[in-house]
Amino acid sequence: MEHCRILTFRDTEPMDTELLKLKERVLQARARHQPVRLHGARTKDFYGEEFEGELLDVSGYRGVVDYEPSELVLTARCGTPLSEIETALAERGQFLAFEPPRFGGDPTLGGIVATGLSGPRRPHAGAVRDFVLGATLLSGDGELLRFGGQVMKNVAGFDVSRLLCGSLGILGVITEVSIKVLPKPRAEETLRLEMPAAQAIAAFNRWGGQPLPLSAAAWHEGAAWIRLSGAESAVSAARAAIGGDRVFTSLARRWWDALQHYTHPMYSEPVVWRTSVPPTAPLLNLPAEPLIDWGGGLRWYSGPVEGFDVRGLAMAAGGTAMRWRGEGAESRFHPLPRAVTEIHRRLKRSFDPEGIFNPGRLLAGL
Repeated sequence: MEHCRILTFRDTEPMDTELLKLKERVLQARARHQPVRLHGARTKDFYGEEFEGELLDVSGYRGVVDYEPSELVLTARCGTPLSEIETALAERGQFLAFEPPRFGGDPTLGGIVATGLSGPRRPHAGAVRDFVLGATLLSGDGELLRFGGQVMKNVAGFDVSRLLCGSLGILGVITEVSIKVLPKPRAEETLRLEMPAAQAIAAFNRWGGQPLPLSAAAWHEGAAWIRLSGAESAVSAARAAIGGDRVFTSLARRWWDALQHYTHPMYSEPVVWRTSVPPTAPLLNLPAEPLIDWGGGLRWYSGPVEGFDVRGLAMAAGGTAMRWRGEGAESRFHPLPRAVTEIHRRLKRSFDPEGIFNPGRLLAGL
């Protein structure tokens, strides 16, 4: 943790009213040893383990602080709605390439970073953590800590701003984020090819090893869906090389939106497992066909899988499994090795010594 401290400093600039309110709430919670549950738009309350505490609403601390289209960088406060960010970017022909999910609502930037979830473009463009350049964190002792971005160089080799991605708020309140944005592709097209799942996995890996402008590859119910994004000439050449049927733009948008924003019927089943495996791994020995995303690396199973050791099968394939929906005796997230769990505990103690932020949401007892 000494390396983390090298990357931080106390913010001496005047705080606005909303930030002062957040700081006061944190200090009060610390003094009373009272846990708090951080939330913004509450679109992802279901995501994570069970946790308790008083609600601490961060949605009031919002707004785009700085946006320089020529530098491809946008800085906004934690409570800024995704719609506001996307509108600002669209006016300049830019977008968030990691495709954050909406879950039927209008999530905040802080929640997007804290959960670290990405859409179908993730294997080709990168995850949330690959786009976070810097962040400001309100820690458990009331300090405002800044990492990365234009504030301080990562000289210690410990990128704390990216560490916050997927932390589920257990380290503190992510108050501000600087994020990299990209220009929208000049051309985009979706192809559909009928083939079995095993053949699709092999094809995804074959195409992924070629210089093709792939931006998404998924499979469900006997059909592979391929999205191509880039220059007109590159997309046209890739379409000729891959073949298949061209999908109408409106239908393609509905398909990819259903995967990005979790509106596909698969995600609403009573029991759903999210398995992350090497893209080349064979299908798991389960009595259900998966929904495959990320070019074979992300596979969703639902239906008659109760009673099967989904987690054990995923581990045997070199991956992990998360119980996305449904109750079970096991933890929701895939268990971490003991050494990694201890690292999590030390980080938690360093940033939140009193354990007031979202206790138990990421790991039991953390």
